Amino acid sequence: MKLSMRSLYTAGCLLALTLATVVIASPTGHSKSLFGRKPSDYIIQRDDNNLQTMVTWDEHSLLLNGERIMIFSGEVHPWRLPVASLWLDVFEKIKALGFNAVSFYVHWGLVEYKKGDFNFDGIRSYTPFFEAARKAGIYLIARPGPYINAETTGGGFPGWGIRVEGAWRSENATYLAAMEDYVRVISEIIAPEQITNGGPVILLQPENEFSVGSPWIPWPQSKYMQVLQDWFRDSGIVVPMISNDVWGGFANYVPGSGEGQVDIYGYDSYPQGFDCANPYTWVDGKIPTDFYETHMRVSPNTPNSILEFQGGAFDPWGGPGYEACAILLNHEFERVFYKNKISFSTTIFNIYMTFGGTNWGGVAYPGVYTSYDYASAISENRRINREKYSELKLQANFLKVSPAYLTTVPQNLIPNTINGSFTNNPALAVTETKDVVGNKTVFWIVRHGAYNSLEKSTYKLTVPTSLGNLSIPQLGGSLTLDGRDSKIHVTDYTFGDKTILYSSGEIFTWKKFGSKHVLVLYGASEETHETAIAYKGTAPTIKVADKKSLNKTQAKDGVLILNYVTTGQTVVEIGDDLLVYLVDRNVAYRLWVPDLPSDKGVPGPAFSTDDAVIIKGTYLIRSADIDGSTLQIRGDINVTETIEVVAGLDVKKVKFNGEDVKVEKSSYGTLLGKLVYKEPKATLPALSKLTWKYADSLPEIGDKYDDSKWTNADKKNTTSRALTTPENLYASEYGYHTGNILWRGHFTATGKENSFNASLIGGNAFGFSVWLNSDLLGSWYGYDSGVFGNKTFTFPTLKKGSKNIITILQDHQGLSGDWNAGTDEFRTPRGILYYDFKGSPDTTVSWKLTGNLGGETYIDRARGPLNEGGLYAERQGWHYPGFNTDKWTKKSPLEGIDKAGVGFFRTEFDLNLPKDYDIPLSFKFSNSTSTPNFRAQIYVNGYQFGKYANNVGPQLEFPVPEGIINHQGKNTLGVSLWAMDKEGAKIDSLELVATALIQSGFGEVEASEQPRWKERKGAY
Repeated sequence: MKLSMRSLYTAGCLLALTLATVVIASPTGHSKSLFGRKPSDYIIQRDDNNLQTMVTWDEHSLLLNGERIMIFSGEVHPWRLPVASLWLDVFEKIKALGFNAVSFYVHWGLVEYKKGDFNFDGIRSYTPFFEAARKAGIYLIARPGPYINAETTGGGFPGWGIRVEGAWRSENATYLAAMEDYVRVISEIIAPEQITNGGPVILLQPENEFSVGSPWIPWPQSKYMQVLQDWFRDSGIVVPMISNDVWGGFANYVPGSGEGQVDIYGYDSYPQGFDCANPYTWVDGKIPTDFYETHMRVSPNTPNSILEFQGGAFDPWGGPGYEACAILLNHEFERVFYKNKISFSTTIFNIYMTFGGTNWGGVAYPGVYTSYDYASAISENRRINREKYSELKLQANFLKVSPAYLTTVPQNLIPNTINGSFTNNPALAVTETKDVVGNKTVFWIVRHGAYNSLEKSTYKLTVPTSLGNLSIPQLGGSLTLDGRDSKIHVTDYTFGDKTILYSSGEIFTWKKFGSKHVLVLYGASEETHETAIAYKGTAPTIKVADKKSLNKTQAKDGVLILNYVTTGQTVVEIGDDLLVYLVDRNVAYRLWVPDLPSDKGVPGPAFSTDDAVIIKGTYLIRSADIDGSTLQIRGDINVTETIEVVAGLDVKKVKFNGEDVKVEKSSYGTLLGKLVYKEPKATLPALSKLTWKYADSLPEIGDKYDDSKWTNADKKNTTSRALTTPENLYASEYGYHTGNILWRGHFTATGKENSFNASLIGGNAFGFSVWLNSDLLGSWYGYDSGVFGNKTFTFPTLKKGSKNIITILQDHQGLSGDWNAGTDEFRTPRGILYYDFKGSPDTTVSWKLTGNLGGETYIDRARGPLNEGGLYAERQGWHYPGFNTDKWTKKSPLEGIDKAGVGFFRTEFDLNLPKDYDIPLSFKFSNSTSTPNFRAQIYVNGYQFGKYANNVGPQLEFPVPEGIINHQGKNTLGVSLWAMDKEGAKIDSLELVATALIQSGFGEVEASEQPRWKERKGAY
């Protein structure tokens, strides 16, 4: 995904799609790209029950076994939620949106931290991720890199790559040799999980945003792209390959272009940008208007595909926080921008991010902090309380029941009013998106021409229908469009055995239970709408549950017109075979449409008609099934409320999470029942009242500390930035790629030294402190965008010939990304760029360094290579459960330390939270002003889950998922406190808080591995 580099191409990445490159299995079992083959030739064999799975595509959509499917997908990174049993929870919440797919990155640097040492065990295993997708009924779009960007350290590249000479992301032989093993290993993991083998993986993306190259490599890199795809194919990948080009006129590797071409050309776009500091500002001219026009020019024979469209924004160090981003990229953004994409017949649509997760340990790249909430529809703590989640549900469920959409083409490529022929209000822009195969249904997408307008506009929609041109509404009143809103009106829309001639009320869903049809229409509160439904024979009878919302009706010439106001819920019975729900948007938000189990394979049918039920109410519906006459529902509740079940006549009973629900029939035949929320007893410890133990975690500044086991920093060359010191002082050159780095410089004084000047680099918001022997010289406190730090520190008078040590503790904020291919920004060093002794240029230094114990041969194989840095406490394993602190001092981080240095604090506490509840927990700081210059890290059962910089911010609250923190049992909490001033520092407050109490049908959460402490051989 999207670095701040994205500002280089602004916020409008364009679409382009493809001619189809086809892959056919060869007799050897390998596969080769055959340029110029047709999508219909793309046939893949499956041994499962002698079935044959055919994956094809045309200019409209993907087809699976000849059935058109829309891919509506949300981005999720499993490595940002290191609790495998919770991946299903996220999948179920995405499935409940009406989505049918999830896109995911694989992080190369996490699984091959040392060249040739692959570790896909435990939380790095993709097997439970694939299993969860199968269980939820979700397709997967695999995006294994090798480069992923994703605001993660190195953009996914392993740190050892810094030592490999030559340009990366290119056909350079050294790069190809470095990444071949990874590509083949990850292919062998993904290949058995392809849909052709009965698995969930339906598409694969080689490379990522491979759109811009540096001046130092040939461009485009067609040979590299071809080699990469050939390796994937040779290793068993047979599903179509897709790209996510960044729009800017690049159109690289388009099908039909020859070497390096992908099967389906896709693109990505972040039109609203990332300025969360101005969350209410929508800058003029940022909505894409010519995407489909460009698609037709670039790749007219493939589906309009977006592998990344903006679902939120990352927030930088010192930023306004994710709640501000959630305002900028809120439900209004979704209504305007997503419906604009729908107007362009987008049938492969992935939203980045839908669940962001956490940059625990050293996962982050320098531009972001611990939280990767991303202002997503599903928040970092897996809650779905943002309105944007509900808005997404409205749009996805509509598309899910609208097969005609999959063969649409915009009739006006750039939204406009066509001289006012669609509306009588020139302030509005309209796109006519027509089903060109059925030649009947039209989707009319309406928004303000000035997309950021806050004005409320009235209009009449004048459009052609099968009964001629009509001006809507016909029975009086006007349609309205709020500022920052957009609507999808339809004409000649088929549902089941019936046809809507037109509807200004938006369709949420429809179902057919036997001969009975159910249609749900919605609008903003108090809006006037009109829907016309065709009938045969005599006019049907009409019964209305709440007549106050129905303004007027007219049955004439085979068309029944309903003119109504969307307020609350009104149910209209039309004849004996149609039930129409007229609801306002807030009521529609409370509706769920869970699929019933299907025998059509993973993830179920392309479109949901009579294979689902409609349920109103509850926080979340996870799944539903019918057992005889009983509807079994599994879901979550957070208040006592009434649910309404719309299902077939055979359903007479309801169970919720295994318990009987007493139901009664409504006047129109649905089932009503009450779900009772039981307030849990959720007692959390007051951290300030616990018994804490303390030990010094910076013994390295003591005169008796032995650094003989440290790494000698004695290299004289580099593959990174040119050296400006006598020796190479870049941490990654010595295998240290994450967490705090410590340097010790031994020198013999000349007696002329009067100050020490140092320039360090550590990434955004990094800091460093410098000691001469055991005395603090001072600190560079760091600031949000501060990548480099330079400071001169005054020396005391040193005795000539005396032995002295300079100790430097610095942050490592992650490796830079490498968005521009061939620039090798990921090589940007972390370490000392320059130093000198003022007054004594002849003083020479012998440097040593350390980071995490073992460097690339990391110790903790369970928690992984990015969990630990170079603090003494980390190297000794003090953050692990089971370490004995009997000899430590009783002291709390709220008391802190009284001098510069690093203190490590530990405590333990038991939790006994009730099972069958989802209770997200967070550790919450308050900003400390009395001693502002400090940094802290939080360790929960050995996992580093919070990196707090008090003087930078903005993050104060650090969610920790169940499975890392034990909701039933013992927990170990560690806090490192780095005081950067001689006065020391303390944490003013630290609390454990619950952010929700949700009664859940999810089931038990299995804890991730939490190895206990044992003495580390060779620890220093």
